[in-house]
Amino acid sequence: MTTTTRRRFGIAGALVGAASAGVAGAALAKRYAVGRIRLRPDADADEPFGELRGRERRFIASDGVDLHVELDGPDDAPLTIVFCHGYCLSLESWHYQRKDLRDTHRVVLWDQRSHGRSQRATAEDCTIDRLGADLAEVIEHFVPGPCVLVGHSMGGMTIMALADRRPELFGDRIRGVALIGTSAGKLGQITLGLPALVSKVVHKVAPSTVSMLGRRGSLVDRTRRAGSDIAFLITRYAGFGDSRNVSPTLVDFAESMIRATPTEVVADFYPALMNHDKLSALHVLDPVPTAIMVGDRDWLTPPDHSRAIAAALPKAQLTEVPDTSHLLQLERPGVVNDALRDLIKRVEL
Repeated sequence: MTTTTRRRFGIAGALVGAASAGVAGAALAKRYAVGRIRLRPDADADEPFGELRGRERRFIASDGVDLHVELDGPDDAPLTIVFCHGYCLSLESWHYQRKDLRDTHRVVLWDQRSHGRSQRATAEDCTIDRLGADLAEVIEHFVPGPCVLVGHSMGGMTIMALADRRPELFGDRIRGVALIGTSAGKLGQITLGLPALVSKVVHKVAPSTVSMLGRRGSLVDRTRRAGSDIAFLITRYAGFGDSRNVSPTLVDFAESMIRATPTEVVADFYPALMNHDKLSALHVLDPVPTAIMVGDRDWLTPPDHSRAIAAALPKAQLTEVPDTSHLLQLERPGVVNDALRDLIKRVEL
C-alpha cells in the first residue's frame, strides 16, 4: 500500500473513528447538551412534519429511474408551483410552503433521483445536468400550463441546468423562478466558515475522502444512526442560523431527512456539486420574474454566491435574511412564503 493510499485511508478512518469515538467518549456531554435543548419551549412540537400528503405518482425518467412525484392543490388552478429540493433532503423539506400554497395553487413536488422515495441511480447518472433533464420531464408530464419553479440549494442548480438545457421553456411555459440558498458555481472555493488555510486543506482531501467513505457506505450509515444526538447538534448548528431559538422538533425533522440519505448517495453527488458551473446559463432567467433568497449565515452556499446570481440577473429581487442559515425555507418559512406569494403576484399580473 502506497503512502498516499495509507494517508487517504487514515483520513477516512479518522472521520469514521471520530464519529464513533464521539458517540462513546462524549456521550455524557452530548446527552446533557441535547437534553437542555429539548427542555426549551418548542413552538413546532405539534407541527405535522412529514405527514402532508398529496396525490402520489410514480414517473419513469427517460433513463429508467423511478421518480416519486406528489401533486397537491386544485387541479384546475391556472398556475402550477414546482418545488425542487436540496442535497440530502426530500420533497418534505417544502412542508411550510406546501401548507401555505396548496389551497390556492396547483403544487408539484418531487424527490430528486436517489433522494427521498425516488429510486437510486448509478453514480454516473448523479449529475446536475441529469437533474435538469429530470425536471424537464416532470414539467412535461405533470404541468398542464404555466408554472413557477422554486429550488433550494441543489434544487436551484437543477433549475439552472434546465435553463442551460431547455432555454425555450423560460418565458412562456416557465413564468417565474425562485432560487433559495443556492449557487451558480465555484462551491469548491467556499471556506465553510473555516480559516483560509484549514479550508484549503479540507477541500484538497475532501473528494478522495468522500469517495472512500461512499465505498464503505453501509459502515458509515451504521455510525450515523448510532450518532443521532451528535447529528442533531451538527444539523442545528449548520442548518439553522439562530440556533438558540430553533425548534428541536424542526431540527429532528431536518436531521431525519439528511440521515435517510445513504452515504453512497452523498458521495455520488459530491463531485457534481463541486463541478457545478452554470453562471453562463443565468441569462436565460432574465425574461421572467426571479426571486433570490439567502440566509446571511449560510456557509454552505454563502451570500456571495446569491449576490453573484443577482449580478447576472439585474431585474431579479435579492433578499438576504438576517440570522438565518442554509435551511431557509424551514427556519424562516414566513419570509420565504411571503417572497413566493409576491413572486406569484408578479407572475399573475
